[in-house]
Amino acid sequence: MASRRSVPKGDKRARTRATLLDAARELIREQGYERTTLREVARRAGMTSGAIYGNFRDRDELFMALADAYWPPLTPQFATGADVPEMMRAFAAALIAAVPERRLAAAGRLTGMAYALKHEAMRDRVLEITARTYDAGAAWLRTAVEARALPMPADTFVRVLHALIEGLTYQRLLTPELFPDDVIYAAFAALAAGAGEEQPARKAAKTTVRRRTAPKRATTAR
Repeated sequence: MASRRSVPKGDKRARTRATLLDAARELIREQGYERTTLREVARRAGMTSGAIYGNFRDRDELFMALADAYWPPLTPQFATGADVPEMMRAFAAALIAAVPERRLAAAGRLTGMAYALKHEAMRDRVLEITARTYDAGAAWLRTAVEARALPMPADTFVRVLHALIEGLTYQRLLTPELFPDDVIYAAFAALAAGAGEEQPARKAAKTTVRRRTAPKRATTAR
């Protein structure tokens, strides 16, 4: 048996948090987000209200933690220095591998999204966290891939990639017959199809500069 000294200091807190999240998940399945209170979550977990407030300052923070716990980001595996097409193939493989686990949380996630749509404060939190995630993703891309290797600016690319992942995940769950593996790989390959080509915005900027600096042609007055 492991000694007490071998147990990490944060282990008890992590177990408490996990128990509270499991209890919250059960209650939300039974009665929805609107009717689930922190006091009920604590009672279901067999804990005091102090335990839950020691981990979550309010309901919205608890709901956001549920999303982090049961719908974590994909973790594609690719080598350092991989090009964009290789990265996209890795994302496709990671999405396919994550679908069975995501199936268990899909309905709850949709319910949570509906709750956020109806509550401005919750939507603001989702916006803040999502924007911060996009910024971090774009910053990483700029260090991992040359700008000219991307099919679009990094900050746009991470948004499009996220939308693609979310859409394909739910389509795969809802109609797997229409979204087999080859369709998912094809979708990510299409996103990488323009990688290495000059981005339209950059082309337009160069064209504008050329037009402004081109020498004027002599004209003959009529």
